[in-house]
Formats: sequence, C-alpha cells, structure tokens
Amino acid sequence: MADRAVVVSNTTPLINLAGVGLLDLLPNLYGSIAVAEVVVAEYEAKARADDQDLRRVGWLTVVTIAIPDDLAVRLDRGEAATIALALQLQPRLVLLDERRGRRVAREHGLPIIGTGAVLVEAKREGLIPAVAPVLDAMIAQGRYISEQLRLTLLQGAGEQP
Repeated sequence: MADRAVVVSNTTPLINLAGVGLLDLLPNLYGSIAVAEVVVAEYEAKARADDQDLRRVGWLTVVTIAIPDDLAVRLDRGEAATIALALQLQPRLVLLDERRGRRVAREHGLPIIGTGAVLVEAKREGLIPAVAPVLDAMIAQGRYISEQLRLTLLQGAGEQP
C-alpha cells in the first residue's frame, strides 16, 4: 500500500544532518521517514558517539526489504535498498545524495531531493536561520559539496555566496 506522506531516506542525508546536529529537521519538515534496515546499519557503522540513535527516534520507520538483483548490481546496498523501498512505498520524496543512486532513482520515476534541498526548505520554513554555515560545517567535517552546488543552494536560500 502506497503512503505518499512518507519520505524515504538513504544513509548519507542522515549522516550529513546528524553530523551538524540537524537530524530533527527531517520530522519537522516531512513527518514520517522510512528507511531500509540496511540504511540503519550503514548509519550505525559511521555514526559518532553523540549522533542520534535511529532506533530510538519515534519518527523513523525501519523496514526490512529484499534488494532486487537489478539494483544490487548497479548500486551499493544502502542505495539499492532505499530505491527498492521507495518503489514499494511510492513516497512523496526520496532523500538521496549520491549521483549514481539519484540517476537510478530518476530512471524509476522517483521524486528525489538531496541534503542541500532539505536545508533550503528548512530555512524557508524558519527552522534554521541560514544555509551557508551549515554547508560550511558539513564541508569542515569532510563532506564534499561542489562549489557550484554550494552556490546553487545559497541562491535557492536567498543568501549571498
């Protein structure tokens, strides 16, 4: 049964937002978030001691899902499971940052956004005062954000580069 109110997330947006203490933007913006069990395992493997425990947040639904072979051969396990879950749930959005995963999701007609778009929407909703310092914090933590993407996000947020 499809639940268009649900948003499905891959690992990287969760790690990126947790890394800057903004994981709670997701339920504030989207309500219910669904993730594949594989995504939680990837998050736990990369999480810092002070990152939120995904298994203890009330807004997250963890789903065990089989990964179809056609996705397994093209993507890493987290991306493949995320897309498989999205194909099952038909969510209103899929949070994906990796280029290859985004390409495959588009091939399947899934509505995708990345972490940067979440930040722009959070600013528009008054949940964060500015996008630039959050992007800078992510970059300082070793996250790659191209200069072009940074400029695009800042323009979308109405901020000067």
